[in-house]
Amino acid sequence: MKRLDRNRILVTGAASGIGQATALRLLDEGAAVVAADIAADGLEKTRAKAQEAGCAERLTTLEMNVGDEQSVADGVRSAVETLGGLDSLVNAAGILRATHTDQMSLDQWNQIIGINLTGTFLVVREALPSLLKNTRSAIVNFSSTSASFAHPYMAAYAASKGGVQSFTHAVALEYASKGVRAVCVAPGSIKSGITDATAGYLPQDSDWSLFGRLMPIMPTTEESSGTGMASPSAVAGVIAMLVSEDGAFITGTEIRIDGGTHA
Repeated sequence: MKRLDRNRILVTGAASGIGQATALRLLDEGAAVVAADIAADGLEKTRAKAQEAGCAERLTTLEMNVGDEQSVADGVRSAVETLGGLDSLVNAAGILRATHTDQMSLDQWNQIIGINLTGTFLVVREALPSLLKNTRSAIVNFSSTSASFAHPYMAAYAASKGGVQSFTHAVALEYASKGVRAVCVAPGSIKSGITDATAGYLPQDSDWSLFGRLMPIMPTTEESSGTGMASPSAVAGVIAMLVSEDGAFITGTEIRIDGGTHA
C-alpha cells in the first residue's frame, strides 16, 4: 500500500512549480488530489503530467483565486464535495514582486499581502471544518527563507511569508487537541515560476552583490534567472512526508529547504 492511499488532499498553486510538483508527488503516493490555481492553462499541464504518470484518474483540477474570498469559499466547497471530505491541505499559491521599498505603492503591498498571507488564511479558514472531521489531518503552508533571512527588494514578500509562519504557529496550537497539525515549509533556491520571473521583477539598478549570501552550498540541478537551483521535487518530497503518518509528530514549526543557503 502506498503511503497516502485513501488520503484526500487539496493543493493550491498547483498549476506550476512547487505546487504542481507537490500535486504530482501526492498522486504518485496514492492520494486523491484537487489541484487548484487561477491559471487554467497551467492546470491543464498538471493534468497532462498526471496522465503521463498514469494517475490522472485521482486528479481533479479547479480554477480558484486565493485572493478572492468568494472564489475560495466556492472552491474549497467544491474540492470537499469532489473528494468526499478532506484529510490535508497544501497552500502553495503565492506571488512575488520586487521593488525598492521607498518606491513600493500601497496597491502593490496590498496585492502581495492579500494573496500570500490573506489568501492562505482564507483557504485554511474554509478548509478547517472538513479537516476537523478527521482524527488526524494536516495543513502545510508555504513560508520562505525570506521570512527569516534578508532578501533585498522583497520587503512585502518577506512580510507576507513571516505572517504565514506566525499564522501557522497559532493554528497549530489552537487545533492540536482536535488532531489538526499545521506546518510551514520554507523553500529557498528552488526552481519555480516565481524564481524564473524574479530577474524581471527586480529594479534595474539592483545591487547584485546583495544576493551573494543567498546561494546554496549543496550542488544544484536546475537553473532559474541564471542562478543554481534545486528541482521543485526537493520540496514536494518533504510535503508528502508531512501530510503522511511519517509526519504525525511534526506541528507548529518550519522546515527550511534551501540546500544549506542559510546554514
